[in-house]
Amino acid sequence: MYSSKFASSFTTNPRFGMTAKLIRTFASMQTKRPRVVILGSGWGGNTLARRINKDLYDVRLISPANHFLFTPLLPSTAVGTLEFRAIQEPVRTIKGLGEYYQAKATGLDTENQVVKCQDLFKGHEFDVKYDYLCISAGNKTNTFNTPGIAEREGKEVFFLKHLYHARQIRNRVLECFERASNANISAEERSRLLSFIVVGGGPTSCEFTSELYDFLQEDVAKWYPEMVKDVKLTLVEAGPGLLGSFHKSLADYYLKKLQQKNIDVKLSTAVTGVEERWYPSEDGRVDTEHGEDGKGHHHTVASFADGTELPFGTMVWSAGLAPVKFIQESGLELDRGKVLVDRYLRVPGQNGRIMALGDCAIPAEGEGAPLPPTASVAEQQAYYIGDCLNLYYKDFDVSAMDQEVPVPGPVAPALMPWQGAEFLNKILVKSAPEFQYKNRGAMAAMGFGGGVSDLTKTDLPAPKVATSGAAAFFMWRSAYWTKQLSWSNMILIPMYWFKQMVFGRDISRF
Repeated sequence: MYSSKFASSFTTNPRFGMTAKLIRTFASMQTKRPRVVILGSGWGGNTLARRINKDLYDVRLISPANHFLFTPLLPSTAVGTLEFRAIQEPVRTIKGLGEYYQAKATGLDTENQVVKCQDLFKGHEFDVKYDYLCISAGNKTNTFNTPGIAEREGKEVFFLKHLYHARQIRNRVLECFERASNANISAEERSRLLSFIVVGGGPTSCEFTSELYDFLQEDVAKWYPEMVKDVKLTLVEAGPGLLGSFHKSLADYYLKKLQQKNIDVKLSTAVTGVEERWYPSEDGRVDTEHGEDGKGHHHTVASFADGTELPFGTMVWSAGLAPVKFIQESGLELDRGKVLVDRYLRVPGQNGRIMALGDCAIPAEGEGAPLPPTASVAEQQAYYIGDCLNLYYKDFDVSAMDQEVPVPGPVAPALMPWQGAEFLNKILVKSAPEFQYKNRGAMAAMGFGGGVSDLTKTDLPAPKVATSGAAAFFMWRSAYWTKQLSWSNMILIPMYWFKQMVFGRDISRF
């Protein structure tokens, strides 16, 4: 009681002058700022949360991952070229963030403007109200219901979408080599353990294959020299070629370079299943693990659409995307498992209160062409929504539940990939009320010293060329190094690159 009386007299007493005025202003901001709830901490959600003006909005973020992951460098961490913490940024480093909840969004009540959540640790359920909701939930890995993939995931089959996936792959690869070095193991089992399959023909799959090849040639050859001859690396793609979104000359170049490295590339070949089998026991004793007579230890075999089979020790599956459960059960209108949005990235029928961006959003018919599920698209959409909120939605009365948020005014598209060059956007590109996607080009590394860079269709003020080899590798590393969000990672990443070149990769398993 006394503290409240003191606060009241302090803020109304003219003797305190400007200090009292600032406190009243701050209190007013705390009570009147519209609340923006962001679902997801990926390229879209993280960028948007950093871009929104916290003096205008109470920004809250909900995500199972308490960090932003710099996905283009994820394949490098799976073999030890980089360390995991060097490619992530904690969510709580976002300046001015109102609240962060490490939780899953489980449901959406659009009538009461509530997101239903479940705590990630204890499963406690709670609600978060919103004035504006920005859905950037991303996608999950698509198994296409291939038999055995989901059942063996985390054992011999691994996805490559999150940091814990990269850690699992790294531990499994090292496990395979340690087990294969056992003197009592059979030649058949050794060959199976040292058979690595990568599924998918996109940049992530190709870059991981190249990184794994470098690890095998540079580190395995040093620490496990007697096993190099038994290693088999296979890349499987259901389509007719690799890197389908790249210029054909670059895709063909990448394929040729992989084949020159004796990597078995299977094109137009789908994985039809993964089966667990058992080697026959020599003495016919009961297998205590599975309780069946005449069976020894198990092994895994991949089946392909052409009728062939290939035993393997590790499979990395990066073959497609599927909607997350929240999107499927959100009650919003979907197309191909994605939330429909208009040209302003707003969900139709929600009075402009709900927006969607990134991999989980798709333009409705007549509202624009579908965009690729890339980091560049999500980042540009986050810039657009952030500018709409900061420039145009800030004066709208969110308490008027039945009124629709007016369409925004002109917004400059985020052409330039670096925040420091953002001022060029208004100079190089004409602003417009609707979202405009700009092609920044595409890049893919090919291990150390190689890569491809496709600027043939870029909107950047750069030559429209296709580059390969060392020049593309330098462009790839330079671009992604300068895109880091913190000085610590900008220091750590080149340090790890230097360590890998001079001392090799860490082969510890823990």
